[in-house]
Amino acid sequence: MKKKIPKFKTEVEERKFWQQNDSSEYIDWADAEEVVLPRLKPSTRKISIRLPESMIEELKVLANKRDVPYQSLLKIFLSERINSELHQ
Repeated sequence: MKKKIPKFKTEVEERKFWQQNDSSEYIDWADAEEVVLPRLKPSTRKISIRLPESMIEELKVLANKRDVPYQSLLKIFLSERINSELHQ
């Protein structure tokens, strides 16, 4: 028999609980079903970054060629580079 999942007052409290406890003691993962959440967007956080104006202008030119906002293109470039570095 599985343990009962406690009620949590906050998301922080729940996060701490799951960091310290094995979910298999509370949930029968054999009964789990795969779910696709197509509209789920990752959490984002604003940052401030200083770039040379010439780099921003070049980024805007490249973004215009792809018909995307330059901030989006910057995220694409960062993502590609991070994946490349992590999978060397």
